[in-house]
Amino acid sequence: MTTKIVIGLDGTETGERAIAFAKDLAGRIGSCEMLVVYVIEWSPFTFQTPEENAQRHKRREEEVELATSRIIAPTVEALKADGFEANGIVRHGDVAETLNAITVENGGTQIIVGRASADGFKKRLFGSSTQNLVMHADVPVTVVN
Repeated sequence: MTTKIVIGLDGTETGERAIAFAKDLAGRIGSCEMLVVYVIEWSPFTFQTPEENAQRHKRREEEVELATSRIIAPTVEALKADGFEANGIVRHGDVAETLNAITVENGGTQIIVGRASADGFKKRLFGSSTQNLVMHADVPVTVVN
């Protein structure tokens, strides 16, 4: 059975440390696949006109394309160049819930994320998304500092 490690990226240097940790872990495990995930925070609780919804849908597609080309594709290519089996996913949603759902859907056995950078008092320790993921994930979560 192949172990599947899910790496949650946020586009910061903490994501780079999460990738380095995942590579080290995958090297120790041996037969391992890495799934690189970027979740674009998105709230479904916005009430808009049909025209605004059409514009919102177009923006969502553009955001997915940008995240794929700027973050996911280069990371997956670099992992493959280093000899790892890797794939990537970009999706909109609540970061913790969506990252956990992607992990479950894809048979992931562990999630690795970087510790979020400080963004005020409410995100002092981990950041709300990381904290929610640690508390509610269906698989073990490793938070890399």
